[in-house]
Amino acid sequence: MKRSVLTRYRVMAFATAVMLLVLCTCMVFKYGFDKGADLTFVVSQAHGVLFMIYLAFAFDLSSKAKWSFGKMLWIMISGTIPLAAFFVERTVRAEVEPLIADDRMATAKA
Repeated sequence: MKRSVLTRYRVMAFATAVMLLVLCTCMVFKYGFDKGADLTFVVSQAHGVLFMIYLAFAFDLSSKAKWSFGKMLWIMISGTIPLAAFFVERTVRAEVEPLIADDRMATAKA
């Protein structure tokens, strides 16, 4: 597996997680203080687009890492839970980096 697959996933995981936190803050202002409805709309649309890209990259990573459907589903759902994507990204990186190193070693031996 190439390192770029992991890098794409990590970038989108962080971007999606940050946008989700911004969206949660906007929702508090919209429904709690009746302010920022237009900003909330823009942020929700941006988060939606980023989340769809995140799903595509998470699927790509999980298929190349040969993970089970349940694990893939958990990684995808973590993008909808505030702060979860930060922790899931860290565990994913820890699991995938040895696969990248093993792939490099196999390529170097060949």
